[in-house]
Amino acid sequence: MTPPNTQKQLLSLLARTSFRLGQFKLSSGGTSDYYIDCRTTTLHAEGGRLTGHAILELLEHNNIEAEAVGGLTMGADPIVSNVATASAWRAQTQPAASLLHGFLVRKAEKAHGTGRRIEGFCRAGAPVVIVDDVCTTGGSTIQAIEAAQEAGMRVAAVVCIVEREEAKGRAAVEAAAQGAPFLRLFTAQEVRAEHVRQLQDGSK
Repeated sequence: MTPPNTQKQLLSLLARTSFRLGQFKLSSGGTSDYYIDCRTTTLHAEGGRLTGHAILELLEHNNIEAEAVGGLTMGADPIVSNVATASAWRAQTQPAASLLHGFLVRKAEKAHGTGRRIEGFCRAGAPVVIVDDVCTTGGSTIQAIEAAQEAGMRVAAVVCIVEREEAKGRAAVEAAAQGAPFLRLFTAQEVRAEHVRQLQDGSK
């Protein structure tokens, strides 16, 4: 069974492996005194497992029902795989649990083959969850939302691991999601506080 403190364990790992203090330039063009690279956690063996189960627990807590989970490559890639795998594991141990298949959204359509922009699950009318690692302006999240909508899928919820709490970013994502809830596992300040706590404990 997945321990009940999955989210707490994930926060601890994120703060230790993904959070850095300093001066950084963001993809949005702005600057920040901290940086969060969630991929060092979502691609970590234990971090990936925790990510998958924490997001499933968040969806269950908010009564979100969906058939698939997807997002923009490449930040969403390990999240999608981990959530899909976690749902399969749960379906084996909990008969009532639903499977969540995965799909990935390319940044541009393929110039060869089928020319698809979405790889993996894609069925018109299906409720899906859009996932992302860090949300600042919401740009990558919105690209995935729009691609899913263009493919005829219905966005049931949007989930990010860490929200930097930029008001314009949240508003833009919520507008693109057309009423679907925008959920987060952690705020950047929560990750920062845990990072600082770990530094202080290590210095004692």
